[in-house]
Amino acid sequence: MTTNIAIIDYNAGNVRSVQFALQRLGLEARLTGDAREIQAADKVIFPGVGEANTTMAYLRERGLDEVIQNLTQPVLGICLGMQLLCRHSEENDTDCLGIIPQEVVRFRPRDGEKIPHMGWNSIRSLGNGIFSPELEGEYVYFVHSYYVEQGPYTIATTDYVLPFSAALRKDNFYATQFHPEKSGPVGAQILKHFIEL
Repeated sequence: MTTNIAIIDYNAGNVRSVQFALQRLGLEARLTGDAREIQAADKVIFPGVGEANTTMAYLRERGLDEVIQNLTQPVLGICLGMQLLCRHSEENDTDCLGIIPQEVVRFRPRDGEKIPHMGWNSIRSLGNGIFSPELEGEYVYFVHSYYVEQGPYTIATTDYVLPFSAALRKDNFYATQFHPEKSGPVGAQILKHFIEL
């Protein structure tokens, strides 16, 4: 059976790289901003690189905010997509989708750490869903200046400046701060786990 995968196209950067990562797994995904196509998909991926306020305005103008909030199939938010699933972001004081009731805050370096957090870092304390136990301590690729603190929806942590949420889950919504599509075989395994949910 073919899985119908929709990647939400919403004027954010870097969405095609997810499409290419899925192709490497032998999977086809449709890049779409069409509400009906997104609602009809078996799996939805909400990726992106960009700025929170501009992106939320774009989603609201097209009614995609309500479409995403009402999805019942498995959804995977990546990087900016994860942050937009949260309640609020410090990035330009942005009200986000409010699906995961957590705040997105800016890194405040303590020991001269460079911001954005960019490069490979390990994931730990893995929870259920898109992670298998052998991925504990594996390295994945990050690029971000804002993060989500650890909380009840955290299903993976990473330490940079302080421990933060590398991944979140609430009901059918999963999210990673890192980029699985840029994280080699480990990221491919995480994407595969998501598609197999």
